Amino acid sequence: MEAAEIERFFATLKAANPMPASELEYSSVFELLAAVLLSAQATDVSVNKATRRLFPVANTPRRMLALGAEGVMEHIRTIGLYRNKAKHLVETCRILLEQHGGRVPHDREALEALPGVGRKTANVVLNVAFGEPTCAVDTHLFRLGNRTGLAPGKTPYEVEMQLLRRIPKAYAEDAHHWLILHGRYVCQARKPQCWHCQVAEVCHFEPKTAAP
Repeated sequence: MEAAEIERFFATLKAANPMPASELEYSSVFELLAAVLLSAQATDVSVNKATRRLFPVANTPRRMLALGAEGVMEHIRTIGLYRNKAKHLVETCRILLEQHGGRVPHDREALEALPGVGRKTANVVLNVAFGEPTCAVDTHLFRLGNRTGLAPGKTPYEVEMQLLRRIPKAYAEDAHHWLILHGRYVCQARKPQCWHCQVAEVCHFEPKTAAP
């Protein structure tokens, strides 16, 4: 995409959804971190169902640590990889209490040092909780970056770096949400719904799919 196309792409998405937000349910930075950690290879819907059971009994690092891995597992069994996720979450809580005063750090290196927290999870926390203009490249953003011509790359990191370079500053903070939602509901993996895509005219994907 050329610069003018990118501007139109994001201006269109913003006009349709001026205040995009994560579909994960949370009421604190810690709950956001926990929800994103649990969301790896799982849908936001399934994570929300689990955290509606988990957060009422353990919504702080201290309460989560007291619950223990076995206790966490009982609340998140419906999520894929729940055993490892429970262990990572409890160990993360221990580190938050021992090294960060029980607070989620506003620092990429410190976030990525937490068990189960990779670059993608750190980017989500930095963007959603702290307002940093990051892009967490999941399967949706990786697909959109390459399919649309917005930010081609062979790896998630390459796509992320392209996005950070190419997204206009005015859209940088919310771009992550717009792209995820667009990939989740319109530019889907198996059959992108080009026939009602608002940004189809600037998208470089060919051939465009027709309505069923």
